[in-house]
Amino acid sequence: MSIAVVFLADGFEDVEAFTPIDYLRRAKVELYTVAVPSPTMNDEYIVTSSHKIPVVADYSFSEFKKNFESDLPDLVFCPGGKVGSDNLAANEEVTDFLKKCFAEGKYISAICAAPAVVLAKTGLLKGKNWTCYPEMEKGLGEYCGSEDKAKELLEGSCHKSGVAFVTDKNVITSRGAGCAEEFAMELVRLLCGEETKDHIRKSTCQR
Repeated sequence: MSIAVVFLADGFEDVEAFTPIDYLRRAKVELYTVAVPSPTMNDEYIVTSSHKIPVVADYSFSEFKKNFESDLPDLVFCPGGKVGSDNLAANEEVTDFLKKCFAEGKYISAICAAPAVVLAKTGLLKGKNWTCYPEMEKGLGEYCGSEDKAKELLEGSCHKSGVAFVTDKNVITSRGAGCAEEFAMELVRLLCGEETKDHIRKSTCQR
């Protein structure tokens, strides 16, 4: 059985997080949500979405580190929401974990603000085709620390506009909440195969 981890930080976008969580669990993926610490948190398990919905995560971040230090998940997912993405990007243990998983060939996925804000600064988009929320690709200098740093970290990469998602080897990126279903089904396909994807598509009456 495939294992997936979803990093949730205060300010994450609801639809972008819950849609992949829902579909991956329907596909019988062993999925765990992880509460990433941020200055606005009052409980190590409770994360508040961009629409002020409190969510109890499966793991606190300290528990997550103990459980996944050596046994890496098959997929890591970073939802968008600018505030949530900023909180993920500010946590070096999160970005280091993403780089570790990437180096081991695990799937790294992100949607909306997260590809530009979180993944760009890790260097994981170097040489990759990718997408993000429209216009956020213009702020890479800010997210990476400087324009020169952004050029270095994204050398050979190519931003794709007007597409729901982009899969380039083990990196999967998507544009925003309206693309969450298509993006989630791509994650299902990658982890569980076409047959499972088709079953879920039909059983949920997708367009």
